[in-house]
Amino acid sequence: MPSGSLEDLPQLNADVPWDEFNPADYISHNYRTVHPVDAEIIAIVRDHFSDHFRRFPGRPVRGIDVGAGANLYPALAMLPWCEEITLLDRSKRNVGYLRDQLDSYDAHWDAFWYELRKNGRYVAYSCDPRERFRQIVRVEQGDLFDMAEREGRWTLGTMFFVAESLSTSEIEFRQAVECFFHYLEPGAPFAAAFMEESVGYEVGGRYFPACKVRRDQIHSTLKSHTRELRTIPVGEQDQDKVRDGYTSMIVAYGFRRT
Repeated sequence: MPSGSLEDLPQLNADVPWDEFNPADYISHNYRTVHPVDAEIIAIVRDHFSDHFRRFPGRPVRGIDVGAGANLYPALAMLPWCEEITLLDRSKRNVGYLRDQLDSYDAHWDAFWYELRKNGRYVAYSCDPRERFRQIVRVEQGDLFDMAEREGRWTLGTMFFVAESLSTSEIEFRQAVECFFHYLEPGAPFAAAFMEESVGYEVGGRYFPACKVRRDQIHSTLKSHTRELRTIPVGEQDQDKVRDGYTSMIVAYGFRRT
């Protein structure tokens, strides 16, 4: 008889009912206002992107947010630099929410744009963000593990709270990270965020799994795909965490290895 039990087996991404993910509940809990930890993350990401595009202006940029879910601020962080942005998600309900935001995104996202505008390069961006969002953003339903023919398609990328939040499997965590970098061309700037030591999370009364990874695991997994990698813990001292069941959030940024 094999040792262990069914409870010891990882809960894999393919077995999770993602179409039951409730974006309205998720937003109400996480993004109705700007949490202090999100302001920290936004500051790190916006400064990384603005510094890069200050040094390398003028080239066509195609952005992707992998596992966008019901979070628009990664796309807003990419907005000034891109001629097109793809929001990729697997869940039908998340995709429906994202498509509903294309014509004119909800007013509470203005506070996130305000945080981005604390960097002068975003202040100098003269386009109306809603109009630009409508013009260049497209939503795609798809599985990040199933896009093998699109290597190097994008020149800027984000992935926020995805790789560690799609199953309990460390193998799938590493595969998700690898797939993310697979989509980016060599040298592309990126930003990603992770829940450190997450034990899973509840949305709309339904439990969703997570892989309990530490900062050193996150750093080592990303390191083989990147250069100039930085991994920064944020929210460690927060007394009012966005939810129970994690130790801190980790922001990672740098460039895809060439």
